[in-house]
Amino acid sequence: QVQLVESGGGLVQAGGSLRLSCAGSGRSFSGYAMGWFRQAPGKEREFVAAISWSGGSTYGGRTSYADSVKGRFTVSRDNAKNTMYLQMNSLKPEDTAVYYCAANRGGALTPRANSWDYWGQGTQVTVSS
Repeated sequence: QVQLVESGGGLVQAGGSLRLSCAGSGRSFSGYAMGWFRQAPGKEREFVAAISWSGGSTYGGRTSYADSVKGRFTVSRDNAKNTMYLQMNSLKPEDTAVYYCAANRGGALTPRANSWDYWGQGTQVTVSS
């Protein structure tokens, strides 16, 4: 059974940092793109960042970011640990949302949520002003 489990969410003041993790289990995610989405109350789920499979290397991969987080967030993955990360710096109140990790069999760094095959349960991030 494929599982994605997020961790690292919490409450932080504006300008602070958090690091989210997404641990995969049940299969290897080699060849898969991995991504982060978020959903604020009353809003649709939106793309945050994604990273492609990096071939035979443990780290790396092409990345893609939403304009709203470019320069503040960094996505990375450790294929040996089947884990993806999201380093979030200079957090703003508008970053408050439930953050979900996802995996895409086709490997595309697409911002379309319905193109992603596996999802985690989400972790809450709250940024106070």
